[in-house]
Parts: sequence; C-alpha cells; structure tokens
Amino acid sequence: MAKLCTLFSGSKGNCTLFSANGQAVLVDFGMSMRMTAAALESLGLSLSDIKAVFITHEHTDHVAGLSNLTKHYNIPIYSSPKTLEALSKANRLSSGSCVMAMEEPVWLDDLCVTRFDTSHDAVHPGGYRFETRDGVKAAVCTDLGVVTPCVKQHLNGCKAVVIESNHDPKMLTGGPYPPQLKQRISSDIGHLSNAACSVLLPELLDGGTDRFILGHLSEKNNLPTLALSCAKASFMDCGAIEGRDYQLSVAPAKETVSVFF
Repeated sequence: MAKLCTLFSGSKGNCTLFSANGQAVLVDFGMSMRMTAAALESLGLSLSDIKAVFITHEHTDHVAGLSNLTKHYNIPIYSSPKTLEALSKANRLSSGSCVMAMEEPVWLDDLCVTRFDTSHDAVHPGGYRFETRDGVKAAVCTDLGVVTPCVKQHLNGCKAVVIESNHDPKMLTGGPYPPQLKQRISSDIGHLSNAACSVLLPELLDGGTDRFILGHLSEKNNLPTLALSCAKASFMDCGAIEGRDYQLSVAPAKETVSVFF
C-alpha cells in the first residue's frame, strides 16, 4: 500500500510525505525540524526513516527548515541544479550536505522519482512524480500559475495527486494584498486559482487519478469550502460522484491529511 500525506500546506510552510514498500520520502521542508519531526511521529515515522527530500523551489515556505535538517541528518537533498545553487547562495544548506543534482529520474530502490518543470516565479520550480516498480504512481504539484502540457503529461496516470487550489479570484481581488502582489499571484508565474484547478481535475480523473488533495490554499484569499465546492462542481459537470469515482480533501495548513492507494 502507498500513502500520500500532506504534513503542512500553505504560505507558512509546505511538506508532503510519499511512502510505499518501506520507502518514505518528503517533498519540501518548509517548517522547522521540530515541527516536521512531530508531524512524522504522529504517523508512526521519524526523520531517520526519510530516505530523501525533494525540493520544488527555493522560496522560504518550502525550505525554512532545510538548513537545520542538513546540520543534523545526512539525508540526501534532491532538486534541479539551479535550485540547489540558489539554496546554497541563500545558506539553506549546511556545509557537508548530501546534495544531489537532479536532471534525470532517480531510483531509490524500487521507487522512481521524476522531476518536472512548473510555471512559478522561482529560479527553476518543479513538481515531482513518484512511481513504484509495480506501477503505483502519485504526484505533488503546487506553486504554479498555469497548467502547462508538461504538467499534464506528468500528472496523467497518477493514482493520487496533491494539486494546488490556491485562491478564489474574487477574494483575491477584494482582499488586503497590495496590487502588485495580487497581480503576481494571479499571473502565469503565480498560483493556481480554484477555477483553474477545477478545470484540470476531470482530465486527471479520465487519466486514472481518483484521489485528490487540494493544497497550498491561501489563508487570506481562499476558504476550504470554496475550493471544495469549485472542485465538486467540476466533477459533477462530468458526471463523477464523490465516494464512488473519486476522493477529495483539502490539505490543512498544519494538520496531516492522507490518502491510501
């Protein structure tokens, strides 16, 4: 059995666990080492069980705890060469860190991890797809302003996905953020809206995904009820029934949520 679990999700910190066949890896390390260890402990795991950490991009909410982690654990840190360079320049990696530049899919025993590009205002942002030797696939894809053909290609066929549903456009427009930040969030290198996410969901369902976690919700510009209702309406329009055809949940900011498959 495989598990995809968000430990933290949102603008204050992001970290997602994928585990299968005794292999446990993390995507991002955006909260403190103490808080991440506590979240893992609630799942019956510890940091020493983690085989690797895959970093999507260098923004603080995805790497805030990384420096401390690499000081105390020799866990391999994977990302694109450009992202690793940005992390090094920002002192996010301690000296002697086990850093692995990722330009091709990597194998960790019977788990294959593939990085793919996303559209975001970072040096070289990306998402990750996981596939076991027996064909179980899952993916983590947040922090993207637009769904590109590359994103669709790598999410297609995954059984479970964490996909961004960041903001409600009306809440963003009428919210407290300054105009420049609103423009950045709604741009093609910003964050995916509820509506943009919902357009993608039936396509993923047709491709074999039936477990969906909506992630990286904005605390100021979204509500879990809005994200869920938008997604459910999109599924309803294509005739899909929750509980029969798909499972849908929202990732809380600081509580774990898991899907099993």
